[in-house]
Amino acid sequence: MKTLCLDVGGTKVAAAVQDGTLGAAVRRPTGDDPWETVIGLLDPLAAQGVDQLGVACGGPMEWPAGVVAPLNIPAWRGGFPLRDRLAERYAVPVRLHNDAVCVAVAEHAQGGWGVADLLGMVVSTGVGGGLVLGGRLVDGGTGNAGHVGHIVVDPIGPLCPCGGRGCLEAVARGPALVEWAQARGSKARDGVELGRLALQGDSLALQTFARAGRALGVGIASAIHLLDVRVVAVGGGLSQVPSVWPTLRRTLAEHARLSFAKDVRVEPARLGQESGLIGAAALFDDRYWSAD
Repeated sequence: MKTLCLDVGGTKVAAAVQDGTLGAAVRRPTGDDPWETVIGLLDPLAAQGVDQLGVACGGPMEWPAGVVAPLNIPAWRGGFPLRDRLAERYAVPVRLHNDAVCVAVAEHAQGGWGVADLLGMVVSTGVGGGLVLGGRLVDGGTGNAGHVGHIVVDPIGPLCPCGGRGCLEAVARGPALVEWAQARGSKARDGVELGRLALQGDSLALQTFARAGRALGVGIASAIHLLDVRVVAVGGGLSQVPSVWPTLRRTLAEHARLSFAKDVRVEPARLGQESGLIGAAALFDDRYWSAD
Protein backbone atom coordinates (compact mmCIF):
# COMPACT_ATOMS: atom_id res chain seq x y z
CA MET A 1 0.00 0.00 0.00
CA LYS A 2 1.26 3.46 -0.88
CA THR A 3 0.71 5.84 2.03
CA LEU A 4 0.64 9.61 1.78
CA CYS A 5 2.00 11.04 5.05
CA LEU A 6 1.41 14.49 6.53
CA ASP A 7 2.87 16.13 9.65
CA VAL A 8 1.30 19.45 10.65
CA GLY A 9 3.00 21.50 13.33
CA GLY A 10 2.87 25.04 14.61
CA THR A 11 6.07 26.01 12.79
CA LYS A 12 6.18 23.81 9.71
CA VAL A 13 4.24 21.27 7.65
CA ALA A 14 5.92 18.19 6.14
CA ALA A 15 4.70 15.57 3.67
CA ALA A 16 6.08 12.45 2.03
CA VAL A 17 4.99 9.19 0.40
CA GLN A 18 5.78 5.84 2.00
CA ASP A 19 5.94 2.93 -0.39
CA GLY A 20 7.86 0.30 1.56
CA THR A 21 10.20 3.01 2.83
CA LEU A 22 9.61 6.69 3.45
CA GLY A 23 10.40 8.86 0.47
CA ALA A 24 12.03 12.27 0.58
CA ALA A 25 10.01 14.74 2.63
CA VAL A 26 8.94 18.18 1.45
CA ARG A 27 8.46 20.98 3.98
CA ARG A 28 7.03 24.48 4.17
CA PRO A 29 6.40 26.97 6.98
CA THR A 30 2.88 26.51 8.38
CA GLY A 31 2.01 30.11 7.59
CA ASP A 32 -1.19 32.03 8.25
CA ASP A 33 -3.33 29.69 6.12
CA PRO A 34 -2.31 26.15 7.09
CA TRP A 35 -4.90 24.50 4.83
CA GLU A 36 -3.38 26.14 1.76
CA THR A 37 0.04 25.00 2.95
CA VAL A 38 -1.22 21.44 3.43
CA ILE A 39 -2.80 21.08 -0.01
CA GLY A 40 0.15 22.82 -1.63
CA LEU A 41 2.35 20.03 -0.32
CA LEU A 42 -0.05 17.12 -0.75
CA ASP A 43 -1.53 17.77 -4.21
CA PRO A 44 1.68 16.99 -6.16
CA LEU A 45 2.36 13.88 -4.06
CA ALA A 46 -1.22 12.61 -4.32
CA ALA A 47 -1.06 12.99 -8.08
CA GLN A 48 1.42 10.09 -8.08
CA GLY A 49 -1.41 7.81 -6.90
CA VAL A 50 -1.78 6.82 -3.23
CA ASP A 51 -3.97 4.36 -1.32
CA GLN A 52 -4.31 5.98 2.09
CA LEU A 53 -3.36 9.08 4.04
CA GLY A 54 -1.86 9.16 7.55
CA VAL A 55 -1.74 12.45 9.41
CA ALA A 56 0.11 13.73 12.46
CA CYS A 57 -1.19 17.07 13.73
CA GLY A 58 -0.70 19.21 16.79
CA GLY A 59 -3.47 19.01 19.37
CA PRO A 60 -5.73 19.05 21.17
CA MET A 61 -8.28 17.51 18.84
CA GLU A 62 -11.55 15.61 18.69
CA TRP A 63 -10.41 12.07 18.03
CA PRO A 64 -11.06 10.01 15.94
CA ALA A 65 -13.22 12.58 14.14
CA GLY A 66 -10.08 14.51 13.35
CA VAL A 67 -11.39 17.97 14.19
CA VAL A 68 -8.17 19.69 15.24
CA ALA A 69 -7.76 22.77 17.44
CA PRO A 70 -4.00 23.16 17.89
CA LEU A 71 -2.92 25.66 20.50
CA ASN A 72 0.00 26.63 18.29
CA ILE A 73 -1.93 27.11 15.03
CA PRO A 74 -4.12 30.20 15.60
CA ALA A 75 -6.10 29.78 12.37
CA TRP A 76 -7.41 26.39 13.53
CA ARG A 77 -7.71 27.03 17.26
CA GLY A 78 -11.50 27.18 17.06
CA GLY A 79 -11.64 23.72 15.45
CA PHE A 80 -10.92 22.62 11.89
CA PRO A 81 -12.32 19.37 10.36
CA LEU A 82 -8.99 18.29 8.95
CA ARG A 83 -9.74 14.58 8.57
CA ASP A 84 -12.98 15.17 6.68
CA ARG A 85 -11.47 17.85 4.47
CA LEU A 86 -8.58 15.57 3.51
CA ALA A 87 -10.84 12.57 2.88
CA GLU A 88 -13.05 14.69 0.63
CA ARG A 89 -10.17 16.13 -1.36
CA TYR A 90 -8.12 12.96 -1.88
CA ALA A 91 -10.82 10.25 -1.77
CA VAL A 92 -8.72 7.78 0.27
CA PRO A 93 -9.00 6.46 3.84
CA VAL A 94 -7.58 8.98 6.31
CA ARG A 95 -6.27 8.24 9.80
CA LEU A 96 -5.26 11.23 11.92
CA HIS A 97 -3.72 11.46 15.35
CA ASN A 98 -1.85 13.89 17.58
CA ASP A 99 1.64 14.64 16.28
CA ALA A 100 3.31 13.62 19.52
CA VAL A 101 1.32 10.38 19.51
CA CYS A 102 2.72 9.71 16.04
CA VAL A 103 6.24 10.29 17.32
CA ALA A 104 5.63 7.73 20.06
CA VAL A 105 4.23 5.28 17.50
CA ALA A 106 7.23 5.79 15.24
CA GLU A 107 9.72 5.31 18.05
CA HIS A 108 7.97 2.13 19.19
CA ALA A 109 7.61 0.72 15.68
CA GLN A 110 11.02 1.60 14.25
CA GLY A 111 13.18 3.12 17.00
CA GLY A 112 14.73 -0.18 18.00
CA TRP A 113 14.09 0.24 21.72
CA GLY A 114 12.95 -3.34 22.21
CA VAL A 115 10.30 -2.55 24.83
CA ALA A 116 6.52 -2.89 24.99
CA ASP A 117 5.99 0.19 27.17
CA LEU A 118 7.16 3.57 25.91
CA LEU A 119 6.33 7.24 26.35
CA GLY A 120 7.22 9.42 23.37
CA MET A 121 7.57 13.17 23.81
CA VAL A 122 7.98 16.15 21.52
CA VAL A 123 9.47 19.36 22.94
CA SER A 124 9.31 22.00 20.25
CA THR A 125 6.80 24.80 19.57
CA GLY A 126 4.67 22.96 22.12
CA VAL A 127 5.20 19.96 24.38
CA GLY A 128 3.19 16.81 23.71
CA GLY A 129 3.37 13.07 24.17
CA GLY A 130 2.01 9.68 23.23
CA LEU A 131 1.81 6.41 25.11
CA VAL A 132 2.38 2.80 24.06
CA LEU A 133 1.62 0.18 26.73
CA GLY A 134 1.73 -3.57 26.21
CA GLY A 135 2.81 -3.01 22.62
CA ARG A 136 -0.31 -1.06 21.65
CA LEU A 137 -1.10 2.61 21.42
CA VAL A 138 -3.22 3.90 24.31
CA ASP A 139 -5.62 6.54 23.00
CA GLY A 140 -7.55 7.49 26.12
CA GLY A 141 -11.13 8.64 26.12
CA THR A 142 -10.56 11.49 23.66
CA GLY A 143 -7.34 10.43 21.93
CA ASN A 144 -5.16 12.60 24.16
CA ALA A 145 -3.58 9.99 26.47
CA GLY A 146 0.09 10.71 27.13
CA HIS A 147 -0.24 14.49 26.70
CA VAL A 148 2.56 15.23 29.18
CA GLY A 149 2.90 18.86 28.14
CA HIS A 150 0.18 19.77 30.61
CA ILE A 151 1.58 18.07 33.67
CA VAL A 152 1.97 20.93 36.15
CA VAL A 153 5.64 21.34 37.09
CA ASP A 154 5.34 24.72 38.83
CA PRO A 155 1.94 25.67 40.31
CA ILE A 156 2.95 29.35 40.52
CA GLY A 157 4.78 29.28 37.21
CA PRO A 158 4.03 31.06 33.93
CA LEU A 159 0.70 31.05 32.17
CA CYS A 160 0.28 28.31 29.58
CA PRO A 161 -1.42 28.64 26.17
CA CYS A 162 -4.01 26.16 27.50
CA GLY A 163 -5.10 28.71 30.10
CA GLY A 164 -3.50 26.96 33.06
CA ARG A 165 -0.40 27.94 34.99
CA GLY A 166 2.93 26.21 35.37
CA CYS A 167 2.41 23.43 32.80
CA LEU A 168 5.52 21.76 31.42
CA GLU A 169 4.68 23.32 28.06
CA ALA A 170 4.52 26.79 29.61
CA VAL A 171 8.11 26.42 30.80
CA ALA A 172 9.87 24.22 28.25
CA ARG A 173 8.38 24.93 24.83
CA GLY A 174 10.72 26.75 22.46
CA PRO A 175 8.93 30.13 22.27
CA ALA A 176 8.63 30.27 26.07
CA LEU A 177 12.37 29.69 26.43
CA VAL A 178 13.14 32.50 24.00
CA GLU A 179 10.74 34.88 25.77
CA TRP A 180 12.25 34.05 29.15
CA ALA A 181 15.78 34.64 27.88
CA GLN A 182 14.84 37.86 26.06
CA ALA A 183 13.24 39.24 29.22
CA ARG A 184 16.65 38.85 30.87
CA GLY A 185 18.60 40.53 28.08
CA SER A 186 19.24 37.82 25.49
CA LYS A 187 19.43 38.93 21.85
CA ALA A 188 18.39 35.48 20.57
CA ARG A 189 15.51 35.84 18.10
CA ASP A 190 14.44 32.19 18.17
CA GLY A 191 15.22 28.80 19.63
CA VAL A 192 17.87 28.02 17.03
CA GLU A 193 19.85 31.12 17.95
CA LEU A 194 19.40 30.41 21.63
CA GLY A 195 20.71 26.88 21.13
CA ARG A 196 23.70 28.21 19.21
CA LEU A 197 24.48 30.61 22.03
CA ALA A 198 24.34 27.73 24.51
CA LEU A 199 26.84 25.77 22.42
CA GLN A 200 29.12 28.82 22.53
CA GLY A 201 28.93 28.86 26.33
CA ASP A 202 26.67 31.90 26.75
CA SER A 203 25.73 31.91 30.43
CA LEU A 204 22.16 33.16 29.98
CA ALA A 205 21.42 30.62 27.25
CA LEU A 206 22.84 27.84 29.45
CA GLN A 207 20.68 29.05 32.34
CA THR A 208 17.62 29.05 30.10
CA PHE A 209 18.12 25.48 28.95
CA ALA A 210 18.94 24.31 32.47
CA ARG A 211 15.57 25.75 33.56
CA ALA A 212 13.90 23.72 30.80
CA GLY A 213 15.83 20.63 31.86
CA ARG A 214 14.59 20.96 35.44
CA ALA A 215 10.99 21.25 34.29
CA LEU A 216 11.38 18.23 32.03
CA GLY A 217 12.99 16.19 34.78
CA VAL A 218 10.11 16.91 37.15
CA GLY A 219 7.46 16.21 34.52
CA ILE A 220 9.06 13.00 33.28
CA ALA A 221 9.51 11.68 36.83
CA SER A 222 5.79 12.18 37.44
CA ALA A 223 4.92 10.45 34.16
CA ILE A 224 7.18 7.48 34.88
CA HIS A 225 5.63 6.93 38.31
CA LEU A 226 2.13 7.07 36.84
CA LEU A 227 2.68 4.99 33.70
CA ASP A 228 5.48 2.51 34.55
CA VAL A 229 7.05 2.77 31.09
CA ARG A 230 10.53 1.44 30.36
CA VAL A 231 11.61 4.12 27.87
CA VAL A 232 10.92 7.83 27.48
CA ALA A 233 12.00 8.96 24.01
CA VAL A 234 12.28 12.76 23.84
CA GLY A 235 12.08 14.33 20.39
CA GLY A 236 11.77 17.85 19.05
CA GLY A 237 14.31 20.62 18.77
CA LEU A 238 14.98 20.93 22.49
CA SER A 239 16.15 17.31 22.67
CA GLN A 240 19.06 18.23 20.41
CA VAL A 241 20.45 20.88 22.80
CA PRO A 242 23.22 19.17 24.85
CA SER A 243 22.98 21.56 27.80
CA VAL A 244 19.42 20.43 28.56
CA TRP A 245 20.39 16.89 29.39
CA PRO A 246 22.65 17.14 32.48
CA THR A 247 20.04 19.12 34.42
CA LEU A 248 17.22 16.92 33.13
CA ARG A 249 19.00 13.74 34.28
CA ARG A 250 19.98 15.21 37.64
CA THR A 251 16.43 16.41 38.32
CA LEU A 252 14.98 13.11 37.17
CA ALA A 253 17.25 11.22 39.57
CA GLU A 254 16.14 13.49 42.42
CA HIS A 255 12.44 12.90 41.78
CA ALA A 256 12.14 9.38 40.28
CA ARG A 257 12.87 7.57 43.54
CA LEU A 258 10.64 4.50 43.45
CA SER A 259 12.57 1.34 42.62
CA PHE A 260 10.72 0.61 39.37
CA ALA A 261 11.47 4.12 38.09
CA LYS A 262 15.22 4.14 38.57
CA ASP A 263 16.18 2.07 35.53
CA VAL A 264 13.92 3.78 32.99
CA ARG A 265 15.83 4.96 29.92
CA VAL A 266 15.21 8.63 29.13
CA GLU A 267 16.97 9.39 25.87
CA PRO A 268 16.72 11.52 22.73
CA ALA A 269 14.29 10.05 20.21
CA ARG A 270 16.08 8.10 17.50
CA LEU A 271 14.14 8.89 14.33
CA GLY A 272 14.71 12.62 14.12
CA GLN A 273 12.56 15.01 12.15
CA GLU A 274 10.99 12.23 10.07
CA SER A 275 9.38 10.59 13.12
CA GLY A 276 6.02 12.35 12.71
CA LEU A 277 5.73 11.17 9.12
CA ILE A 278 6.81 7.63 10.01
CA GLY A 279 4.25 7.54 12.82
CA ALA A 280 1.52 8.91 10.56
CA ALA A 281 2.10 6.04 8.14
CA ALA A 282 2.15 3.54 11.02
CA LEU A 283 -1.41 4.50 11.99
CA PHE A 284 -2.45 1.95 9.37
CA ASP A 285 -0.87 -0.76 11.54
CA ASP A 286 -3.67 -2.10 13.77
CA ARG A 287 -1.40 -1.98 16.84
CA TYR A 288 -1.69 1.77 16.64
CA TRP A 289 -5.28 2.31 15.56
CA SER A 290 -8.48 1.15 17.24
CA ALA A 291 -11.11 3.59 16.02
CA ASP A 292 -12.44 2.12 12.74
